[in-house]
Amino acid sequence: MNYLLMVAGMAAVTFFIKAAIFLLGDRVVFPPLLKEALGFVPVTVLTAIIVPMILAPQGKDMELTWRNPQLVAAIVAIAVSAATRRQLLTIGVGLAVFFAWRFGVLA
Repeated sequence: MNYLLMVAGMAAVTFFIKAAIFLLGDRVVFPPLLKEALGFVPVTVLTAIIVPMILAPQGKDMELTWRNPQLVAAIVAIAVSAATRRQLLTIGVGLAVFFAWRFGVLA
C-alpha cells in the first residue's frame, strides 16, 4: 500500500510539473545557466542507472573481475565508441561481446 501511494505521488508531481511547463509555454524563460544545466540531465540519469548495473550485476557487492560480462562488454563498448563515434556500432559490439562472454567464455 505504501508503494502504491509513493508511485501515485510521484506520478502526480511529474504530471503537474509537465502540465505547468506545457501550459505556460513561452511565458516562462529559463536563465541560460539553468538551460545549460538541464542539458546534462539525461546523461546523468543514464549514468546513475547503468553504472551500478555494470559494477554490481547481482545487486550486492561490486564485481570487478573478468567474470563480469557486463563490465567486459562496457569496457569494449567504451573503446568502440571512443574510436568510431558510431552509436549503432557501439551498441551492436557491446551486445555481441556481452553474449559471447556470457555464453561462450563463462559457459
